Formats: sequence, C-alpha cells, structure tokens
Amino acid sequence: MPARTAQLLLVLTLFAAVGGAVTGCDSEQEGGRGTRSHTPDPVAKARARQVADAWDGSEAARAWRKGYYPMDETVQLPEHAFHDGDDKQAYEAQNFVLRGELPAAPRKNGQVKWESGASLTLPLMEARQAYETVARGGHDGPHLTVTGAKLGEMTLATSRGPATVPAWLFTLDGYDTPLKRAALRPSKAPTPPVAPVAEGTSATLWPLQGLVETAGDSRSVTVMAGHGACDDGPVVDVLETGGSVVLSASIVGAKDGPCTRQMLREKVTVKLDRPLDDRVLLDAFTGRPVRHVN
Repeated sequence: MPARTAQLLLVLTLFAAVGGAVTGCDSEQEGGRGTRSHTPDPVAKARARQVADAWDGSEAARAWRKGYYPMDETVQLPEHAFHDGDDKQAYEAQNFVLRGELPAAPRKNGQVKWESGASLTLPLMEARQAYETVARGGHDGPHLTVTGAKLGEMTLATSRGPATVPAWLFTLDGYDTPLKRAALRPSKAPTPPVAPVAEGTSATLWPLQGLVETAGDSRSVTVMAGHGACDDGPVVDVLETGGSVVLSASIVGAKDGPCTRQMLREKVTVKLDRPLDDRVLLDAFTGRPVRHVN
C-alpha cells in the first residue's frame, strides 16, 4: 500500500472511531456506486459478504431490532428557518443564549411509539441536558436566543420505521414555532458479531462517516463518505440480503506521490433494490451499524 494511502486510511479510521470533524465538499451522487465508474474489488465484495453472514440471524441483529436507533435528525428546526444568514450561522456554530428558565422533566421515563403499534420505554432526558446537546458554541458571533421550553413530541425515522418520541420544544426569540430536540437517547448498541477490518490490511475499503438521511420511501440512503485530496472521490457499493444492507466505501482515482493530508467528505446516495425497512444498515469496514450523524 502506498505510504500516502496508508496514512490517510489511518486518519479516516481514527475519525470513524471518535466521530471527529472533517472539512466537507457535500456533492451528492445517485446510485449504488454513485456516478463514478469503477470495478468492485473482490476483497471488498468478500468482506461485505462476511459482514452480512455474521449479522443475519445473529443475536446482535435481534437486539438492534428491539432498540431505538434514530435514522434521522434528532433536532428539527422551526418552520421557515432561518430568517437570515446570521441565524443560520448561529445554528451551525451551536451558538445559543438562554434567556429564561428550563423546566424539569414531568416524569422519569418516556415512550417511543412506532407506527406498527410497538413501543419502548426509556429514560427521559432533562430539558437542560437536551439544551446542552444543541448549545455547544462559544457564543462568539451571531447567536439564537432560547426563551423557554416545554415537553411535546416529534416524529422521526428509526431503524424500526417511523416513530413518535417525546421531545423538548424550545422557544426561539423571533420564531413562531419551536426548535424540537428528541428527549430520549438511543439504545445501547449491541456488540457486533464481526470485527472491523484490521488497520493496514485493506487498500480499498474505507470507513463510512455516518448516515445523513433515509428516503421517505426507504428505497435509498444517503451517507457521508471520506476521501483524500489526491483522488477522484468516494464510491459506495451495496450488498443486500433479507436481513441486512452492507455498504462498502472506497475511493477511485487515487494518485501516488506528494499530497496534502486533509480529509474531505461527500454525500453519496445509494439506491436499494427494495425498502430498507428493519434490515440492519451496516458498514463493511467497521462491521457495525451505520449511525445517523447530526
């Protein structure tokens, strides 16, 4: 493996483990392999099959289907957001100012309610905790002002389909409708039945950097894939089984020689042969479910 490729693979692997920030160029590609043509690597295809075989019918898959795992934004913006560029900048920088009291949770637990009729009871997040998940900025520059909050509900996509969950509704100064933040944390992820790709053993597979969104009809998913500054960008192949959908990310057009060590990322939309439904969406590199990134 060329030294430059090995270095970038190591950096991206560390990113996948800790969820660090990267610079972005969010162009979107359609199709299971995006718009860039390439020949799927036999080693990557074999790895995808290994991951699918390990998960299908496993205890981990059964636990995943019993839990609450958002596949959508857990923060929903007010209607007509944003009024101007400053408000958008403030939200993206997580710059909020609290001008009011945040209430205590009226009860200890809340329920996820799925359209299927199933439900799950989980600890309810306090308003202060929910606020702190969105207000992480340093207050430099433009800010949004929160004047109060109350407990309500929101609907979002999950690994088990659409669900209604308790949510804190934060009143923002200047907006007629609230900013919503889901008041339940995801269930603990099950232990994967397959280990991640060992560092330095694959020059083709790359870790995905998270799920961006699932289409309303569940027939496609958009993921964030990483690549370097000296290649033509990422592609994502898909292996579908009855119990899982395994995504294999790679890059095309990699060049040897001197190159900056920055990380870039792109949105890649992967079309599926049939709806995702409750099949487990998996990353071939890590062997783990692809989690949503806010």
